Amino acid sequence: MERFPVTCRTLEDFYHINGHTFEKQYKEVLSGFRQWDQLEHAEQWLLFPQNIGRRLAIDESSLSNGELYTFVTNRDAHTRECSLVAVVEGTKSEDVIAVLERIDEQQRDMVEEVTLDLSESMRKIVRAAFPKANRVIDRFHIQKLACDAVQELRIRHRWDAIDQGNQEREDAKQRGKEYTPFRYPNGDTRRELLIRSRYLLFKSADKWSKTQKQRAAILFEEYPDIKTAYSLCHSLRMIFSKNSQKDAARLSMAKWYNKVEEAGLHSFNVIARTFYQRYDEILNFYNNRSSNAMAESFNAKIKLFRANLRGVADRKFFLFRIAKLYAYPQ
Repeated sequence: MERFPVTCRTLEDFYHINGHTFEKQYKEVLSGFRQWDQLEHAEQWLLFPQNIGRRLAIDESSLSNGELYTFVTNRDAHTRECSLVAVVEGTKSEDVIAVLERIDEQQRDMVEEVTLDLSESMRKIVRAAFPKANRVIDRFHIQKLACDAVQELRIRHRWDAIDQGNQEREDAKQRGKEYTPFRYPNGDTRRELLIRSRYLLFKSADKWSKTQKQRAAILFEEYPDIKTAYSLCHSLRMIFSKNSQKDAARLSMAKWYNKVEEAGLHSFNVIARTFYQRYDEILNFYNNRSSNAMAESFNAKIKLFRANLRGVADRKFFLFRIAKLYAYPQ
């Protein structure tokens, strides 16, 4: 139980014991929970300065009922033992900074790089707590923002198609005729075309199946703005995939900005302005090609543990279990 996030209910199935009784025994006697040196403030913050390293990641995760906690992890520990540096209730920058400043300044100055998402609060935390570290905005959050803009456009057209279909059905009813929806050569109605195009817009064109290629051709002919948005999203993905040098990426990004300006799509103009404000932090990806994958992996483990427990009834004990797994040597 100290190495893997298993529950007492799981052991009940394997060893034919009373899981509820064993859970109480483990919590109160076997685990050392009541003697834990961070028990008093565990629900507000946890700190493990001995785990700090040169490369950190910062992200938020939900424990229960949408309650967010900020997690700082050591990327070099690869989400294993001694990878957890700090846990702070909430995402308010002042609260997180106050906890991280409990770490000796010399230790914090040793941090060379911190990966984070596009959150302004995370940016402020890193700038204040680790002033000498390079901030690297995760490339996948950037790409997700562009993908969301494409999907937003598709959904907007989908609602228009639903409204048009309802109007055509009502018109047919008033004329006393049977309603027959318009269908494209692949058999899709307007609404179906837009619904079934969701997943192909996430993929590169070279990974489309035969039916997806046919559907994409119809979609782009009917909705040229979706084609433009998809092209911008794909171009952004290629900037991170094909370029290996920061200077080359900077030139590619400048060309991408020009394409966005020419396209005149509101969502992408907003994205471009967001990127411009964080230009250097985005391009810092090319220093070591660092991403926030370790933080996302850590979040996934927490979610799995939470799911196995069917929710978090005791947050202090849950955080104790997380600390036993990822903050202390095994």
